[in-house]
Amino acid sequence: MAKVLLINPIVREEDVPRHVPYGIALLAAIAMDNDHQVQVYDANAWRLGDDVLVQVLQADDWDVIAMGGITTAYGSIKAICKIAEECCPDAVIMLGGGVLTSLPRDMMTFLPQVDVGVIGEAFVTFPELLEMIDGGETAWEKIPGTISRKDDGDFKLGPMRTLLEDIDTIPYPAWDLFPLEEVYFKNSEVLFSEEGMLASRRLDINASYGCSMICRYCYHLGIAGDMRYETDEDGVVQINFDQPGAYSRASRYHSPEYIVGMVKHCYDKYGINFIGFLDENLMTMDQASGRTWLSEICRLWHENGLAPEYEYDENGDMKSWTGVHWSGTSHATLCNPEILKTMRAAGCSHLVYGYESFAPHVMKLIGKGATPKTNVRSFFWTLDAGIRPIPNQIIGFPNEDFDAIRMNMDAWEELGIVVKPHFATPYPGSEWFTVNRDDIAAQYGGDLEAFIEDLGDASKISATICKNFNAIELLGLREMMLTGDRRQIDHYEDIWRRNHNIPDGSPSTLWETAETKAVFGRS
Repeated sequence: MAKVLLINPIVREEDVPRHVPYGIALLAAIAMDNDHQVQVYDANAWRLGDDVLVQVLQADDWDVIAMGGITTAYGSIKAICKIAEECCPDAVIMLGGGVLTSLPRDMMTFLPQVDVGVIGEAFVTFPELLEMIDGGETAWEKIPGTISRKDDGDFKLGPMRTLLEDIDTIPYPAWDLFPLEEVYFKNSEVLFSEEGMLASRRLDINASYGCSMICRYCYHLGIAGDMRYETDEDGVVQINFDQPGAYSRASRYHSPEYIVGMVKHCYDKYGINFIGFLDENLMTMDQASGRTWLSEICRLWHENGLAPEYEYDENGDMKSWTGVHWSGTSHATLCNPEILKTMRAAGCSHLVYGYESFAPHVMKLIGKGATPKTNVRSFFWTLDAGIRPIPNQIIGFPNEDFDAIRMNMDAWEELGIVVKPHFATPYPGSEWFTVNRDDIAAQYGGDLEAFIEDLGDASKISATICKNFNAIELLGLREMMLTGDRRQIDHYEDIWRRNHNIPDGSPSTLWETAETKAVFGRS
């Protein structure tokens, strides 16, 4: 059987490592279930530099060196691939995850060391690749969901890999292969709620794959039916993602029994006291189930003895608890007071809401289906249920304007909060990357790889897609928003209007052109 080294690349170097790489942990478990010999080097957890990476690569005669991650891990992946080829010239180097799936041909061009890429879901593709290696073959194109190289330097695509329907057949992640005690449990705290701040043994799980929303800034990693194989006019098969007006979605979710069984396993084996749901949006899955999924998870949470019981100090403040608190994501239009109260009783401590904006014209363009009213309503519903609502906001959308900035500040005053917005970032695979690709590359002198290497978690500005403001203006306006300085914003709008020959009293936008309407699918 194959000797497999799975490497987790470094991501978010500005923060400590907080999350066991769920996808790699799942693939490790799947490979071991198929009797392969698996080791993991978690470069993100250890952060010990290239010298240790070389030692790991030289520690055995690896048949396979596999890695993957999100696009923001590209810089680390690029460095690992170069070292892996030098240290293990006979090993098959594989790459998967969102970084490859979003731009398969580009990534295979940027990373000539990669022998085969896994496009989309790897649950079935990865063990099939390992089986082929065991058989001494390298005809990767026979396996669905792969991209590999032709002798002439072009690429071969295997057939499209269909999504796994029964995701309850996936084994639990191989958490034992990762430094839980040494690294991850030490970084358990989540600074969004009291319970999250007191978490000392946290693990994260994925309860679902996919999302029913069509948010134009979002990329679903090819797991939500958003990826299509299409033949272009030259007869070449291309992998395409969301484009204006062409959407498809598939939402799959684990059964409540599987989810709670996995949490109970973690509670009994690792003594966890907090679970983070990594899902794109818990409420979309609850709606897809007919409003039974979350309530059944909560019922089983109680039934399995996972609902927290508290110990308080002499001042009545919570000191500790038994059981497992948890957190996840919610959606402003899909939550309701009843399910929120049920979730709180089962230990839900905080929910992240992608509010994005409180400006109606911006929200309509995003495609999420929310409104300022539903945003505000969900905020107070969640507070009333005893759960902390964590607002996530973004500025720099294509039609962001002065009115939108002021509407966001008005909403903060109504809610009694201040939010530091992220910047609208056209990540590869999203609709707004697809329609702006040429302009994005132009902002980096035509070098798309430079853009990818520059990508972060959207707290840092990279390529802009805003038609009204450039990067410097967005940075300055965000600072004025955070300090509540409406005078400076008003003053700058006067300057901005003079610079763009837009008279007072007319809309403060460069957005309303036939070209932008067509590009962004707005009629």
